[in-house]
Amino acid sequence: MSSVFLHAARPQPPVPEPLQDAIRIATKLAARLAETANARDQAGGHAAQEREWLRESGLLTLSIPVEFGGQGASWPLVYQVIRILARADSALAHVFGFHHLQLAGLQLYGSAQQQRRLLALTVDERLFWGNALNPLDKRVTAADSDDGFTLDGIKSFSSGSVGSDWLTVSAWHAPTQTALIAALPTRQDGVTVQADWDAFGQRQTDSGNVHFQAVALPRELVLQAPAQAATPQATVRSQIAQLIMANLYLGIAEGAFEAARHYTDEQAKAWFASGVAKATDDPLVQHRYGQLWLLLRPAQVLADAAAQELEKVFRKGALVTARERGLLAVAVAEAKCLAHKAGLEISSQMFELTGARSTSAQYGFDRYWRNVRVHTLHDPIDYKLRDLGRFALNGTVPEPTAYS
Repeated sequence: MSSVFLHAARPQPPVPEPLQDAIRIATKLAARLAETANARDQAGGHAAQEREWLRESGLLTLSIPVEFGGQGASWPLVYQVIRILARADSALAHVFGFHHLQLAGLQLYGSAQQQRRLLALTVDERLFWGNALNPLDKRVTAADSDDGFTLDGIKSFSSGSVGSDWLTVSAWHAPTQTALIAALPTRQDGVTVQADWDAFGQRQTDSGNVHFQAVALPRELVLQAPAQAATPQATVRSQIAQLIMANLYLGIAEGAFEAARHYTDEQAKAWFASGVAKATDDPLVQHRYGQLWLLLRPAQVLADAAAQELEKVFRKGALVTARERGLLAVAVAEAKCLAHKAGLEISSQMFELTGARSTSAQYGFDRYWRNVRVHTLHDPIDYKLRDLGRFALNGTVPEPTAYS
């Protein structure tokens, strides 16, 4: 049965011919991931084979500029691929999305030389990037050395770190009371990745701890030096991250909606008092699906609009202004708040429409709620709503932080 999302009237900008394959590849890969998503969710751990499928798909080079050997895809296309994958497996979509977040960081923070070296290396060696840049965890320290810095400490919530080839790292520099941002090979001496992620959702995001013990960080791999003032361009990274999350929530919402719709159509029994033979003919069921659809559609529209805005800002490079960056943050906050609500509400209410039998472990429908519930705790939604309230009242745009 074809997905309802194939029939929804959602005009999209035309995708250049060479990149149309990305949608086809992502759709095929999502179907492959869906076959084992429930079992892997129950098992947890590291999805080594599935990550290799991502590598083999060629999608890891999607956001890398053509001049470095990548595919040069727009951000709306990258987010579309993330959402397609998240419908089937939001944990692997998270790992995929955060890979591209690290690549974006190279472009936003790195010098021309660093970009050429690291992005071309990513293409040539089919590298998979992980994240060790949790800005609230200052336990990794950077001490000055003759040719750079020495890193020591632990970094938590390091999504995609297990099985990665390179990491983007942040470390606290005590003399300047600021953080540096750098890139490092995951297998460098002194780096140990601890696969200890044990949350009840997003169980295969490889988001454990990374330990650094006397790790040598050469100066040429420092993307943003201590005490270096962040430009409006550099602060766009947080908006890329936030919109990745919005599309993860939205993909989960779409996956839950589709799973519920298919179950209602194929397996659910009409309630005896409804007076109809088929559950989908029950006007109360139709009414409830209409309500869920109205949670989903505005979230889709705002997520797509925010992706278009991000594309414009990102391509301006160093010319982007603080105001432009701030208006982007408003668009992303709008999308994330609605995706947050759609993901939680649809993944919870779906059981009221599918009934008691749908709670069987064989379906694993509970993973939609568990995954979105865990991920939506990344940063408080109330501060997004506060930012939107300030903008609505007096036009104030969000202050640039690692989360806004």
